[in-house]
Amino acid sequence: MKLGVFDPVFASLTLEEMLDKLEAAGLQAVEIGSGGNPGNSHCPTDDLLVSEAARKAYLEKFERRGLTISAFSCHNNPISPDPEEAKAGDEILRKSIKLASLMGVPVVNTFSGTAGDSDDAKAPNWPVIAWPTVYSDILEWQWEQKLIPYWKEIGKFAEEHGVKIGIELHGGFLCHSPYTILKLREATCDAIGVNLDPSHLWWQGIDPVAAIKILGKAGAIHHFHAKDTYLDQDNINLYGVLDMQPYGNVQTRAWTFRSVGCGHSMTEWSNIISALRTYGYDHVVSIEHEDPLMSVDEGFQRAVTNLQSILIRDQPTDMWWA
Repeated sequence: MKLGVFDPVFASLTLEEMLDKLEAAGLQAVEIGSGGNPGNSHCPTDDLLVSEAARKAYLEKFERRGLTISAFSCHNNPISPDPEEAKAGDEILRKSIKLASLMGVPVVNTFSGTAGDSDDAKAPNWPVIAWPTVYSDILEWQWEQKLIPYWKEIGKFAEEHGVKIGIELHGGFLCHSPYTILKLREATCDAIGVNLDPSHLWWQGIDPVAAIKILGKAGAIHHFHAKDTYLDQDNINLYGVLDMQPYGNVQTRAWTFRSVGCGHSMTEWSNIISALRTYGYDHVVSIEHEDPLMSVDEGFQRAVTNLQSILIRDQPTDMWWA
C-alpha cells in the first residue's frame, strides 16, 4: 500500500508547493480533484484533455518527487433533478474518466447521486425509511428510472476507457452502504465499486472492518479514504445520527469528522489496514482532512504519523514458519 492525500485540503498552495510538501512528509501518492465539489485547484482538466504535451509536463512534476496520482475525484450529483446540476455532474465525470484513461490514473471517485421523487421534482429526495410506503415507492422509482440506467451507461463508458469508478458511500446519496453499492454493481458492471471512507460508515452504525470483508470479497474496493469520526453518545441520544446541525457545532453534534486516530483507536485503524490487505486491497490510503478541531497542518501531520505506523507496504513473505 501507499500513503497519499486528497488535495483540496491544500487548495491555497500551488501544485508545485503542494507536491514539495507531500514529498517532505514522506507520501507516495495524491488524489487530485478534477472538478465538481472538490474543485480542481491543482488540475487544469480541460487543458490536460486537449494537450499531450501538457499531460506529460503535468505528470513529470509528480514523477520527479516519487509521487503518483491515485485517483481523479469529481464528487457531484449526476442524477440531480436540477438539469444544470445533473449536466455539470455528468460532464465532469466523463471528462475525468477520459483524462484518467489518458494519464494512466486507475480510478475516478464520485458520488452515486440522488434523484428527486418524480420527473417534476425540483430538489433531490433521500428516502431513509420504508413506511409510509410513499418513501419506498420513491426509492424504487429512483433506482429503476434514474440510478441504474445512468450508471449502466457510465459503467460501460468507464470500461471502454479502462478506468474504475469509486463511489463514496456518503449519506444523502442513494449508494451509502455496502448493500446499496453492491446492488448497483450487480445491476451495472464491475467497473463500479467503492471509494471506501470509514468516517461515513461509523456514524451509520456500520463496522468498517466488516464492510471491508463484504466489499473485498466482491472485489469492489477501488480506492480508500482515511478519515475518522468521533461519535458523541450523549448528543446521539438527543439528536440521533441523522443530525442536521452544521458541522461547526462540535459541542452539540451527534458525530464529528476527525483526523485519523482522534475518533477511534489506532488498534481499530490497524484492524482496518489489515482487513484491506487480507481482502486484496493494495492501492492507496488517501488522507482526507476535515477535522474542525485541528489546523490543516496539524490534522494532516497527525494522520500521516498515525498511518505511517500501521500501513502495510510490502507483500507478505512465504510462511517459512509453517
